[in-house]
Amino acid sequence: MAVISFARGVPAPECLPVEQLADCARAVLERDGRTILNYGPVGGYPPLREWIAEQHGVDPGRIFVTNGSLEGLNVVLSLFAARGRILVEAPTYDRPLKVAARLGAEVVAIPQDDAGLDVEALERELSRDSLPAFLYVLPTFQNPSGRTLPIERRQRLVDLVHNHDLAILEDDPYGRVRFSAEPLPTLFELAPDRILRSSSFSKVIAPGARVGYFVLTPEIAANYEAIAANVYLTPALVGQATVYEFLARGNLEPNLARVCELLRERRDAMLAALDRELGDSASWTRPEGGYFIWLDLPSGVDSGELLARAEAAGVTFVRGSDFFVPGGGGESSARLAFSFVSAGEIADGVARLAELLPVAV
Repeated sequence: MAVISFARGVPAPECLPVEQLADCARAVLERDGRTILNYGPVGGYPPLREWIAEQHGVDPGRIFVTNGSLEGLNVVLSLFAARGRILVEAPTYDRPLKVAARLGAEVVAIPQDDAGLDVEALERELSRDSLPAFLYVLPTFQNPSGRTLPIERRQRLVDLVHNHDLAILEDDPYGRVRFSAEPLPTLFELAPDRILRSSSFSKVIAPGARVGYFVLTPEIAANYEAIAANVYLTPALVGQATVYEFLARGNLEPNLARVCELLRERRDAMLAALDRELGDSASWTRPEGGYFIWLDLPSGVDSGELLARAEAAGVTFVRGSDFFVPGGGGESSARLAFSFVSAGEIADGVARLAELLPVAV
């Protein structure tokens, strides 16, 4: 029996523009090979750095192109870990939790509701005697919940930045993978001189290129460069130059439209399967984009125990507790990724899960 994975938050192979990237790689090696095969500036391939800076309306010195966004997140978290407690959403992307634990940082979770980060709960946390060092937030198609923070809460977050001198990193790898509704302004667009921003070309071009980036304030940029220079001697310039060539040729928007259509079909297939198989016995998010759906299981169902039985039945997911600080929740929840699997696999996999759950009375 083939295993159906709802655990893999990665693009399906058919999402990857292989032929176009191969042609771009060949072109940049022939044209600029003596540069991109050598050591280079720690901030990244200059033409790509300038392209990103122009997109965000900032000086290129505020841009750092990284080997995937997680590399940069390690550096940014190391800058803030010694300054005080780090705030995260509950649930949140699991990798920053692991990085913060490795750094010995104090992590405080701010709850979500159906609209995302509970800004009133955040404000209560900010009223404590000492201010936190940092808030890490994914406002758009959040990993793991798929939720999107509405404009009113985005505005309130920006107010808190100004009123409390709060540092925020807006992580936005999924924002352009949108299936419906109009885009909201990013936190960075609302406060470009105060908000730190990270993103990646992994979801809109290819993760194997390993090209992420950060938009930093001038002060943080200087500190970042000092640390990064001692972490790696040079960025992965071949991948960065290949991505730049892809962008310069105008390939991004057509590729993004193709990827969004492929993933929209998978999102729709998973929502339909959940509606059909689970009915009123569970609840789940209905994301307007991204890769993930958050499933709240029937009362009393332990997702860790369910996962063990599901794996035996040939279907996998990520248990919800992995996205909380230890002991912080998620025991009856699961993250389902629809990005890697076909519509047929989604229907089959959700049916297998439904067979393992108690029948609603």
